[in-house]
Amino acid sequence: MNILIVHCHPEPRSFNAALSNLAVTALTREGHDVCVSDLYAEDFDPVERPEHFAGRADPDYFSALTEQRHHVQSDTLPGDIQREIERLRHADLVILQFPLWWHAQPAMLKGWFDRVFVYGGLYSGKNRYDRGPLKGKRALCSVTTGAPAATFTPGGRSGDIATLMWPILCSLYYVGFDVLSPHITYGVQGGGLSYQDEPAFHDHLEQAKHQWETRLNHWQTEEAIPFTGWQDWDAQGQTVDEHPLRWRT
Repeated sequence: MNILIVHCHPEPRSFNAALSNLAVTALTREGHDVCVSDLYAEDFDPVERPEHFAGRADPDYFSALTEQRHHVQSDTLPGDIQREIERLRHADLVILQFPLWWHAQPAMLKGWFDRVFVYGGLYSGKNRYDRGPLKGKRALCSVTTGAPAATFTPGGRSGDIATLMWPILCSLYYVGFDVLSPHITYGVQGGGLSYQDEPAFHDHLEQAKHQWETRLNHWQTEEAIPFTGWQDWDAQGQTVDEHPLRWRT
């Protein structure tokens, strides 16, 4: 199978880098073809801006969606975006490896979403969610946190991890991915923060590596998150009354 790892961390000796490297080794050993988009190493520009688009559809007013669609149709997207889209289309599994910063993905990765998931190419009004162009491909977020697991439970001081991850997972589903439950490695402390002594912390990281490698053995058979789809919504975009996942007050 073809695997794309989108790696987002500025330090090549970080624990995030160790997890990405471990994934490359483990998946390659299983016979998979692995490609890595290292956003910092490749100096990816995360900011969508007019300068990215030559031959503007509207030179007087910049609309990112208008320019994305126009350049998809004319096959003139910026080279870095064309490269990332080709990597996505080639992949059977996309792993996003990143730390949780300020309760979300780093700005570099958010900008990758903004620029790579182009309107008119990776989604449109009719081609999104379970009709998205990347339907049939799988996506798995591997995320590190600084604080321990207990703080990310409902009522915990760090916020419920399911709530924090929802926007990222929903965005992946929006372009059609079958989204797997995220793999969270808690307690990867940094800076002046310390939640355990050095020997215990070292053991914690080694155990986390083992858990990640074990998870990688099952990505082809895991059940994806059961999002609702077009057949489950009414004309207003609400889940139909008879659906078991209908939100009720």
